[in-house]
Amino acid sequence: MLKKQYSTAENLQVLYEDNHLIVINKRPGDIVQGDKTGDQPLSETVKAFLKKKYNKPGNVYLGVVHRLDRPTSGIVVFAKTSKALPRLNKMFAEKEAQKTYWAIVKNKPKDKQKRLVHYLKRNTKQNKSYAHLQEVRDSKKAILTYQLLKSLQNYFLLEIDLETGRHHQIRSQLTALGSPIKGDLKYGYSRSNKDGSIHLHARKLLFIHPVKKEQLEITAPPPNDPIWNACL
Repeated sequence: MLKKQYSTAENLQVLYEDNHLIVINKRPGDIVQGDKTGDQPLSETVKAFLKKKYNKPGNVYLGVVHRLDRPTSGIVVFAKTSKALPRLNKMFAEKEAQKTYWAIVKNKPKDKQKRLVHYLKRNTKQNKSYAHLQEVRDSKKAILTYQLLKSLQNYFLLEIDLETGRHHQIRSQLTALGSPIKGDLKYGYSRSNKDGSIHLHARKLLFIHPVKKEQLEITAPPPNDPIWNACL
């Protein structure tokens, strides 16, 4: 269970907002959409924020466009209109939105920059994906490119660009590389972070506005902790 402060309508980190969409910097521990835990999802928190900000009577429309794993942080986009939602959904489904992540790992990868190609097989019972170098039954091709951005005293900052969007893709592929993400017990890191987070952050998003048709580039500051701060 994550002990870190969740997002509330009062402390929500809004990165961008207009009539059609709102972009949030998700805290580790926030769940994007409701699940079996029954914890309040970020979508409901954003609705409460909009309702209060605009003094709206009745229900607030908000569409979930994509998700981030609960222990990760960073950019999450929500649609504020029924016009924007299907366009954004299509854009994300067809990989037209360019996502860049930051990850902090303890083991330095052999190559400073590399394109990784794996075949991920998902185990739904474990809620985990396993990376294989060759195609296996029911696997999906997963591709990312990483580069080493910074070397700290004990850790290394990687910047990751995704070509595909698979379940736990970055976590699984970096583990297969021998560089699991700090705090990610599920994928082989030696110990958890105290707050249950992992050091994986959706750093940047580049996409075309679904209505205005202008290019948007959004950058999210990572969580305020000593290791992330050392990367800035």
